[in-house]
Amino acid sequence: MPSRFSANAAAFYKALRCTAHLLRGMLTIKRLFGKATPEQKSQHIAQWANDFLRILGVEVRTTGDAVTTGPLLVVANHVSWLDILVMLAVQPVRFVSKADVKYWPLIGWLATNVGTLYIERASRRDALRVVHHIAEALREAPAGTPVHTASIIA
Repeated sequence: MPSRFSANAAAFYKALRCTAHLLRGMLTIKRLFGKATPEQKSQHIAQWANDFLRILGVEVRTTGDAVTTGPLLVVANHVSWLDILVMLAVQPVRFVSKADVKYWPLIGWLATNVGTLYIERASRRDALRVVHHIAEALREAPAGTPVHTASIIA
């Protein structure tokens, strides 16, 4: 049976690795995203999400066939923040998120720089603005390329 100290040390080490991984994501965006194609960005994001899930000890299993031609709109009210990492790991995704997330330290910066669209949930006018942005993103998705998915985050 592990001691309380070793359990706390393991939790601290995992938190440290997660923080370092978030910072690595920022560095990747700053250094590589300026010159990267959308496909390369998607690959970087998927690899980063898979690495993060590995750090957390989460194994992703998928069933069925993925949609391989786009565009595709998926509406998902996620249960936890792990759902976001799993979606990022398995398929190119763009999220729609509540506007508050934009101002969260570190996470907001990462979300913004991977193309998250933000919505003021109390504003019907803002919902219309976001619908137009989603439609634009879906129209711009080249045929035969990885699917661009938008997920609505409550």
